[in-house]
Amino acid sequence: MAETVADFFWKRLAEWGVRTIFGYPGDGINGLLGAMQRNALPFEFIQVRHEEMAAFMATAYAKFTGEVGVCLATSGPGATHLLTGMYDAYSDHVPLLAIAGQQARNVNGAHYQQELDLTSVYKDVSAYVQQAASPASVRHIVDRAMRIARAERKVAAIILPNDLQDVPYEAPVRKHGNTFSGVGYTAPKVVPYEADLRRAAEVLNAGEKVAILVGAGALHATDEVIAVANRLQAGVAKALLGKAAVPDDLAFVTGTIGLLGSKPSSDMMAECDTLLMIGSGFPWAEFLPKEGQARGVQIDLAPEMLSLRYPMEVPLQGESAETLRALLPLLEQKEEGGSWRKGIETGVASWWKEAEARAMAKANPVNPQRVTWELSPRMPDRAIITSDSGSCANWFARDLKMRRGQMCSLSGGLASMGAAVPYAIAAKVAHPDRPVIALVGDGAMQMNNMAELITVAKYAHRWTDKTWICCVFNNEDLNQVTWEQRVMEGNPKFEASQTIPNVPYHKFAELIGLRGIYVDDPERMGTAWDEALASDRPVVLEVKTDPEVPPLPPFLTFEQVQNFTAMLAKGDPKQGHLLIDTARQVLSSVLPGGNKT
Repeated sequence: MAETVADFFWKRLAEWGVRTIFGYPGDGINGLLGAMQRNALPFEFIQVRHEEMAAFMATAYAKFTGEVGVCLATSGPGATHLLTGMYDAYSDHVPLLAIAGQQARNVNGAHYQQELDLTSVYKDVSAYVQQAASPASVRHIVDRAMRIARAERKVAAIILPNDLQDVPYEAPVRKHGNTFSGVGYTAPKVVPYEADLRRAAEVLNAGEKVAILVGAGALHATDEVIAVANRLQAGVAKALLGKAAVPDDLAFVTGTIGLLGSKPSSDMMAECDTLLMIGSGFPWAEFLPKEGQARGVQIDLAPEMLSLRYPMEVPLQGESAETLRALLPLLEQKEEGGSWRKGIETGVASWWKEAEARAMAKANPVNPQRVTWELSPRMPDRAIITSDSGSCANWFARDLKMRRGQMCSLSGGLASMGAAVPYAIAAKVAHPDRPVIALVGDGAMQMNNMAELITVAKYAHRWTDKTWICCVFNNEDLNQVTWEQRVMEGNPKFEASQTIPNVPYHKFAELIGLRGIYVDDPERMGTAWDEALASDRPVVLEVKTDPEVPPLPPFLTFEQVQNFTAMLAKGDPKQGHLLIDTARQVLSSVLPGGNKT
């Protein structure tokens, strides 16, 4: 049999180092699937329950490996299902290749069944999108897509008509109208010029109250960030995607920042005179210093992200670790034990006590903060933690103390529901020897994550480490939005839109061969985690949590207080319950023995 376009396609991707493809079959890609089947290539095809989950998994795979994530879908609806996961990669600057089928070339433009203008569909989300028109074009389309995705850390999309997949491959010929592309890309060393590093050092050396904010771009610069922080006697706050960039056992690490962040992070930003921002596109500028308050230095590999959230005096394009290493010799050692660093450390110590008091406060039945607080000291070394984007992200952000060697992520820029379980599956595919834990709200479970537990059941036997836990916060409420309605809009809970059915998630797990654990007693929370972590198979740990425990921001604005008061005046259906829980949360941090309130 002559080599087909599909045969060549997969061989070329193998040359680029692709090893894992997340996807779902369909007749628009049967030629590709047949070629994958007959060629002895080093691929692992992970069959998902839905194409959106394939794109989420590919995004997470890229996050947890640094490689280009690859997802595959058929034409028409399969191709459009990929979009949310593709936008997740786009929003978080993750290299992703999406491969989609298309109807035969002869019927393109004929309003044919499952024929869509996929080039236009993918144009906004992709840095490169191309539909192949001839066998010879496939070579440079693959090469360019992979090189752009890897080099620019962006989304690339390849569209292959189904009839083209099965025709014999023809290499480009040496004549006008052809091109001869090649495989391979090596990332350059990206460091600013010496003069710009010296300008940055001048700003940082002049600062007396230096604050550092790190994001995902600093995940591989842990030692460098710590060295610079100690040289400048600075505190370090973390954007959510940078939560694993520096460990939380360091006294000067203030934790996450923003609505989901800590009080010491907010205090540090409000009081600093100098801001060093490293590899972060943190979106909420109101949590950064006021304009004009602080001098700014920013390091980012993506020039379009420089001086975007705060007007930086010295914006530096560069890779974080390399740039910090070049910058460090130019920085003067500030006096150790000064009032600025001591104040930060005092605030951090006080915050962790407050977080514990809030987590241990009574609730009905289980305080959701206690779920993550009890997990934190039990997280295994090298664990990978994923979170959904609902209210559980608050507790993920605030109550988990990350240690060296651990990883974590969620849908950051897009903040999509439904990413935690596919992220956790991808983490296990990428690192089958590492423990993986997903924190998921019941809304996301009902939306799409329950189905992906079937994917877990299918592939769990391949994992050398058996620890894979999906912790479900079952509060029968779309809780994050409920609280947004109350505090941001001043409206009571709208039960028609917010209340969701009570589903026995742990029993569903048992139906498909996983282990199910159910907790509705807060005193059992710790032992339940112990049981789940010791399990010889994947676990769904379902916790009946209290929806009225408020996700208190680091500080309340007058408008938020006004809206909350207006909501109470209108009459919330859970008003008595939420007032008690809110009082417990506020008072737990200020009253002796507040954790027993």
